[in-house]
Amino acid sequence: MRRNDWKISQSSITQVDRFKITIDEVLLANKETQNFSYIEFTEGVCILAITPEQKIITLKQFRHPLQSTEIEFPAGMIDDNEEPMVAAERELLEETGYQSEHWQSLDFFYPSPGSTTEKIHLFLAENAKKISNQQLDELENIEVEEVEIKDFSHLVEKGIFRHGAGLACWARYLSNANN
Repeated sequence: MRRNDWKISQSSITQVDRFKITIDEVLLANKETQNFSYIEFTEGVCILAITPEQKIITLKQFRHPLQSTEIEFPAGMIDDNEEPMVAAERELLEETGYQSEHWQSLDFFYPSPGSTTEKIHLFLAENAKKISNQQLDELENIEVEEVEIKDFSHLVEKGIFRHGAGLACWARYLSNANN
């Protein structure tokens, strides 16, 4: 693939709550101009946590933009100056009350590189055990459920589990298991 010869001639940035929206005016290789807009996100983590009984820890929570309750994996944003692994451990404990001593990075992915800078680090937490109650933010209302692996597979197959980062985590987990 050829190197991109586009040049940004000007940029404007607008902060809306936790989102930074950037509009770049780009001078294309053919000398035409085009506007590109995208949302800048803080990096995040998503965790596939499996208990000693080989059950997957899932969350049910209401998602306002979708106006529905969704099934997801534990996930969240990485705080300033925080390492992805530390964020994953923190998010798992806060959202579920579970902890693991057996972590594996499943790399990272870009959920929507055409419209966001979002980068999500994926982790596998094996032998996850409940050690405390959830420590939720005031906007979080999360129900934790342990799901048999075969039952979780059915949730994916039937299109009931639609969590993008969770699906990426699951795909990486399955591809590692098949290698």
